[in-house]
Amino acid sequence: MKLQQLYSQVRQAIEDYDMIQANDRIAIGISGGKDSITLLYALAGLRHFYPVPFEIVAVTVDLGFKGFSLEPIQKLCEDLQVEYHIIHTQIGEIVFEERKESSPCSLCAKMRKGALNNAVKELGCNKVAYAHHMDDIIETVFLSMIYEGRFYAFPPVTHLDRCDLTVIRPLMYVLEADVIGFKNKYQLPIVKNPCPADGSTHREYIKQLVRQINLENPGAKKRLFHAITTGNIEGWKYYGKK
Repeated sequence: MKLQQLYSQVRQAIEDYDMIQANDRIAIGISGGKDSITLLYALAGLRHFYPVPFEIVAVTVDLGFKGFSLEPIQKLCEDLQVEYHIIHTQIGEIVFEERKESSPCSLCAKMRKGALNNAVKELGCNKVAYAHHMDDIIETVFLSMIYEGRFYAFPPVTHLDRCDLTVIRPLMYVLEADVIGFKNKYQLPIVKNPCPADGSTHREYIKQLVRQINLENPGAKKRLFHAITTGNIEGWKYYGKK
């Protein structure tokens, strides 16, 4: 995927779901993985020609794992002229050593989001951009149906009343395969996830299931995504042209 195609798909999502207003200060949650770095590239470029002015700030919640270097991310943010902040925590130690969670992902995610939200409020941001792409949304629906018995996907835009922040998901129209292609084409500085649970979760199982469905039924991912966008899920209010 070329940069112009990324700009186009991200801009379309922003406009279809009214994600950005004039003078927003948007924090981008940077994990160091391909998805968040791709989102950083997209919003860093779009801010220069989008019809309304907005600011971006890159923020990483450091979980405290040893050997996790963020120097490549710092260098990239300097090159893109994006303000960058690292929030140091001991979440990894709490989840894996103190609590010894057998299913750590839920607690870790809750603590990580809490740390991120507190930090971005202190930085004067009114919005947080998450790097969920089309595959993430489809996989979330499968997770909800199989493990919770409901048809649900996180909305493109979510207002968090408790901390008065709005979450946006500008990568929602981008397939993971295109993110991988973008990463390879532009040689993104990816930082490997040091989490001990990485790759052994329910989400990874669902990812492989959806991948197999799409292999056996070419185009199934986009049809599944269309079903989600037209499925009257709460929070999926569409503002774009019909």
